[in-house]
Amino acid sequence: MNVNLFLLIAFCIALLFILFLVKKLRSVRGQLSIIEEALEDIKSGNLNRRMLTKKNDMTRKICYGINDIAMNSQTQLIKQKQSEQAYKRLMTSISHDVKTPLASLVGYLEAIECKIVAGEEKDEYVHVAFEKAHYLKHFVENLFEWVKLDSGEQIFHFETLDLNELSRNIIVDWISILENSNFDYAFDIPEAEYLMRIDANAYSRILNNLLQNVLIHSKGSKIVFHVFEDNLQAKITITDNGKGISPDHLPHIFERMYQCDQSRSAGGNGLGLSIVKELVAAHKGTITVDSTPNRGTAFTVLLPKSL
Repeated sequence: MNVNLFLLIAFCIALLFILFLVKKLRSVRGQLSIIEEALEDIKSGNLNRRMLTKKNDMTRKICYGINDIAMNSQTQLIKQKQSEQAYKRLMTSISHDVKTPLASLVGYLEAIECKIVAGEEKDEYVHVAFEKAHYLKHFVENLFEWVKLDSGEQIFHFETLDLNELSRNIIVDWISILENSNFDYAFDIPEAEYLMRIDANAYSRILNNLLQNVLIHSKGSKIVFHVFEDNLQAKITITDNGKGISPDHLPHIFERMYQCDQSRSAGGNGLGLSIVKELVAAHKGTITVDSTPNRGTAFTVLLPKSL
């Protein structure tokens, strides 16, 4: 009697276990069918598709994995579209910045070649053509440098140098330029040696681009250059008393091809400050700008002493 009861109980348990397995298999088959449908949907381009799952579902990890793949693919697609749009804007801007001065250059040269102008007027046309050619040369150089920086192909040569001596050597070349542009200037560079790891060419480009930006865009009459130093970092400030930058433009001035003067009459090409930002970043530093309309602008570069 006890044996028969035991067998009956065992049979019932086995039956319940089999029923449980059948239910589980049906559930898994249903989940696999949903997964297959979701994969087809994602494959067809619907990256918004997500898998819903319960805590005890055997396919829960698979569903989470599919959701992660879909979200990552969606993020990459968004970035790709943004990059394509930025590339189109860049090409449009480059086309404008090259086409306009190039057409003007050709016009001046044709007038000279066809002897439409002579004497002093011819000399003036030659001078204007030279300026247009110089602008195009400067623009192409900036463009190639920016492309190398953006693609990570720029090679830096960091050396232990005296930042103050390097700064003086760069600034001294600007004295005659500032005087010829009717700019007053004040330079405050410590006499004491300040050694730090730096790429001399990159640092020179940083200062030259910032100073050139003041000359072209500030419409001011004075520039002040300061170098402050401590045990951790060097702070370089370039301040002018010009027209300033409006709050609407201020957040965008380090963006590539961005120009506050939308008419492009100021003579810049929208690459100088974006190059500065990339070169400063290569030194693990930061650059910020403060500006008050009609009162002036101050650029501040912070460079850590140790890279």
